[in-house]
Amino acid sequence: MTPIQEQSLPAILKGGDLIAQAKTGSGKTAAFALGVLQQLNNKRFRPQALVLCPTRELADQVAKEFRSLARQIENVKVLTLCGGQPFGPQVGSLEHGAHIVVGTPGRVEAHLRKGNLKTQDIATLVFDEADRMLDMGFQESIDTIMGYLPEKRQNLLFSATFPPEIDAIARRVLHNPTHIRLKSDHSASTIDQRFYSVDSPQSRLDATLTLLYAHQAASAIIFCATKKESQALADDLADSGFSALAIHGDLDQRQREQALTQFANKSLSVLVATDVAARGLDIDDLDLVINFHMSRDPEVHVHRIGRTGRQGATGVACTLVSPKDDEKCRRLEDLLPEPISLAALPHVPDDKCLPVRAAMQTLQIDGGKKQKVRPGDVLGALTAGGKIQGKQVGKIHVMDFCTYVAVESDLIRTAMNVLNSGKIKGRNFKARGVR
Repeated sequence: MTPIQEQSLPAILKGGDLIAQAKTGSGKTAAFALGVLQQLNNKRFRPQALVLCPTRELADQVAKEFRSLARQIENVKVLTLCGGQPFGPQVGSLEHGAHIVVGTPGRVEAHLRKGNLKTQDIATLVFDEADRMLDMGFQESIDTIMGYLPEKRQNLLFSATFPPEIDAIARRVLHNPTHIRLKSDHSASTIDQRFYSVDSPQSRLDATLTLLYAHQAASAIIFCATKKESQALADDLADSGFSALAIHGDLDQRQREQALTQFANKSLSVLVATDVAARGLDIDDLDLVINFHMSRDPEVHVHRIGRTGRQGATGVACTLVSPKDDEKCRRLEDLLPEPISLAALPHVPDDKCLPVRAAMQTLQIDGGKKQKVRPGDVLGALTAGGKIQGKQVGKIHVMDFCTYVAVESDLIRTAMNVLNSGKIKGRNFKARGVR
């Protein structure tokens, strides 16, 4: 077990309330999911646990973890209720019943107000990434939701950081909770932290390009302070030849879903994100993190860089520091083993200033779970004629009404022709490139 699982699971299984600090990648989702599933009565087909998440992406990830862990339990239904998705099908799913509901506060509140979500059997309420929910202005929705729930219930609150607002909600909601606070640091042996000085918006962009050229990372996340800046940076990087996209709150659900899928399946080399949009992303093999802007909260900084150097792997985290960041640096140094030292940017010869292009590209197929499409069906259709080998096909992500499949970049046209001229499960489905 990971430290957060080892320390929190006994308290969860005893049925008491819990407040825990744990960073992304620590295994906290499995901790509360196992606790909820252990206490679930799968023969009682009505909501027994409610998990609140700040973003659609995190809610989808949490629901996926629940489904994976529940495979050994007969007939457990997990339902997601998130904004940006059609309301009607969610109403229908609620009418059919579910054991566990995972959702964003705004959409859960809407279903409660309309009487679609029945709460009398909810025995466990989980706040996942509670600090982000408060940052995003969900306090009022959370208060409303709690008014619909049974007073006698277990409350589990997980947060990566502990601002004063978290203490306030904990005092109001939790009863004699067990407190678990894991240190938010990373071993110097797994993350190589570097700090560089910048003094203007142009020098910030130039420094970012230099770092990307120098490291030639196949997979990098860049953190910006605002939605506008993240989109502008992604556009600048794309103009410079990088496979780059932004993810932020102004994108619709389809755009966010496609960007995350492409980054996870290696069809993008760079993802530019705000903290809120990137919270909860579960990305493996991340080589490089760049802090385009320093975070005001030093624990958020630790959370950002913790996306690389996971599970024993090594990674690099680069932070751009301006003269206005002195106070941020002083606060961050309290969490670091040694003072911040500004390094000179690496020199990259002109002939080495080459953008990293993604090894894969993504196709979208107009058929998904609702059409009974499975990953094996897609792989079989692609490889049946012998033009494409299995090792040249990457991740296959099946959604409700569409499927995303990654293929080596130089085979993308061949793969598209194979799918559009062939059949999947005896049916014709249209395939198109995603950008």
